[in-house]
Amino acid sequence: MQTALRVEDLRVYYRERDRQIKAVDGVDLDLRAGRTLALVGESGCGKTTIALAILNLVPAGGRVETGRVVMDGRDVLTMPAEDLRRIRGRVISMIFQDPVSGLNPVMTIGAQVEEIVRTHLNVPKRESRGMALEALRQQGLANPERLMGAYPFQLSGGMCQRVMIAIATVLRPRVIIADEPTSALDVTVQAQILLELQALKDALGAAILLITHDLGVVAQMADDMAVMYAGRIVERADAARVFAEPAHPYTAALLDARPRLDDAGRRLRVIRGAPPDLGDLDGHCAFLPRCSKAVSACRERPWPPLEEVAQQHEAACFNPMYRPG
Repeated sequence: MQTALRVEDLRVYYRERDRQIKAVDGVDLDLRAGRTLALVGESGCGKTTIALAILNLVPAGGRVETGRVVMDGRDVLTMPAEDLRRIRGRVISMIFQDPVSGLNPVMTIGAQVEEIVRTHLNVPKRESRGMALEALRQQGLANPERLMGAYPFQLSGGMCQRVMIAIATVLRPRVIIADEPTSALDVTVQAQILLELQALKDALGAAILLITHDLGVVAQMADDMAVMYAGRIVERADAARVFAEPAHPYTAALLDARPRLDDAGRRLRVIRGAPPDLGDLDGHCAFLPRCSKAVSACRERPWPPLEEVAQQHEAACFNPMYRPG
């Protein structure tokens, strides 16, 4: 399977007064054409920071300390500004978490979809309008001609999300980053949005990086899965394998915390404790205070690297949940 984009040893740190916040600390990811990689974990673990770093959009106060984002043999992080402008939106696009605030409130929907077309393509107004109409129509939006003249405040949250997807896909990008694309939507609209993303992936052959904390969305959408904790990847494998045989205690705890329809009388389980302060990591496994399987090596040795626990299944743990064979 062809790699569309590769993240290598990415480290993104923020300065907070006299402290260094390790938001992303040595992450490697492969986004493969025609597949969806789900990046999951609790809020604050670094998922959105990775997405912004891929587009070289780390906000003020943060910086990429080390790492590469490789596409077509070039590092996105060292590209000249003009080359970056050509890539963003056309080759790599992003669907942001809050669709309402992600749209410009004083521009019509049509103007916002057409803007990205005219930014990247030298086409006449009539053609850019036609492309915008078709992108909105492909998202199942009723009466796209009328919608072109509407403003974001006149649309529902689900409609705004579809507009964001239209903007992100109108130029048929090869990599789509979807940051919590269903977070503020009701379950019916969520299901429709996920089906549309799946159809887009199949139609474009694009690689999708799906950022979410909703394991139901992962089960429906993802081919591959990477679990993040405290700025690092702690488990990585085929999504079905992770659900069936989680290796890292954190992954197992996340899965165990799901409400289950097949066991409605079960008391809802929680992960004890709280995520660590990313500015006060001691070098040992950050999940140690919350882990039910910790051994002496976890207390005495540095945070373990990702290692194979089974074929094409990696976990960063001295005492994984299972050992094959």
